[in-house]
Parts: sequence; C-alpha cells; structure tokens
Amino acid sequence: MFERLLEIINKEDLKRIHNAKILLVGIGGVGGYTLESLVRSGFLNITIIDGDVITESNLNRQIIACSNNIGEIKTNEAKKRMISINPDAKINCLNVFLTLDNFNDYIKGEYDYIIDACDDVPIKIELIKYAKNNNIKIISCLGTGKKLDPTKLCITTLNKTYNDPLAKKLRHELRKFDINLNIPVIFSKEEPINNKEIIGSTIFVPATAGIYLANYIFLDLISK
Repeated sequence: MFERLLEIINKEDLKRIHNAKILLVGIGGVGGYTLESLVRSGFLNITIIDGDVITESNLNRQIIACSNNIGEIKTNEAKKRMISINPDAKINCLNVFLTLDNFNDYIKGEYDYIIDACDDVPIKIELIKYAKNNNIKIISCLGTGKKLDPTKLCITTLNKTYNDPLAKKLRHELRKFDINLNIPVIFSKEEPINNKEIIGSTIFVPATAGIYLANYIFLDLISK
C-alpha cells in the first residue's frame, strides 16, 4: 500500500517509520486526524489513549465519529478504522481518562515520540515531564477551538506562542517546575472568536492541526 509513498521517500525511511513507537494522547478532533495520518503514512506501532465515547456533537469535526457509531468507545472505533486501512497496524488501545493519580499506571514503556492531543493542562505538563525525564521527543497541540482559519496554524515552541489561553496556562504552570519552554507545539495565531464558556469548533483547524502533528514526526524520521 506504500508504493506511492516510496516514490518520494526511500525504503530505509519507511523502515524507520514502520519501527517507530508512538504514544498518542487524545483522539478527538485533533488526535483522530493525527492517527489517520500516521497509519496512512506507514506507522504501525501506536498506542492511543482516550476515555471518551462518541457523541453526536463530535460529528462536525472528528474523523472517527459517524452517525452509526454514536455511543461507542472512541479507542475501539479508532482501532477498527485503522485496521480497515492497514491490517498490519498494531494499535494498542487504552480506554481511560488520564489523571494525575493514574498517570504512572498507563504512561510507561518505551516510545520514540509522544503526541499530546489532549486539552487537560495537568496531563500536558505530566507528558512533557515524562518525555524530558525519559529522553522522548514530544510535540503538543494547543487550542484549536474558537478558531476558523487553518492557515494561521504553525509549528513553533511554547515560548513563542500568543493568542492562546491554553498556551498561557501551560507556560505559567511549567515555570513552576523550572522546565524550559522551548517545547515543540502547534498553535494558531488567530485570535479566539468569542469568550463563551462552550468552545465552538469546526473541522478545519483541528483536522489541519492533527495532520501537522503527524507530519512533524514523519519529517523528523525521514531527515535522519
């Protein structure tokens, strides 16, 4: 299935992609597109973590959500979809909401990359700390809600972000642990559209952010 991919990368690149071990936390609007992009690009060893079920409100932006799987467990549905794309994919599903109390029970093992596609600040911090302590590469997605323009997305480091309340909280908390803020992130330069408590969202920004996350790792591997 990778004959077209091998027209632009070599077999050694594809072997590195096949062998890379990925941890993806969150498979919602962002993470679902990350997962799909990874599998379609040759990644075979992926652990996914998400404790949610599919709801009707997911239909406007989450690639895993369909009208016929509302109420189903996201990780299970994601795995079924990925196996239907590539039966050789090894998708390890952890159907759990990560908390500070259970973090060490589930985040263990050897990974080459961690992709943070969740929206929980304490868990984002723990993932960054874990990555730093275990010499694992990590990239974190910041806020994609209340945004409309995917062309305003960019990959940079946390210390260079703006117009993102989630990034502001993350910087504030990470300074308490004396952690360097040059952490790779994807964020949107677009100002949030409103300050309502309910976070509105379209498909455009989360989906593009998810593809960017996968592409970041893909490009890192083929540059070796």
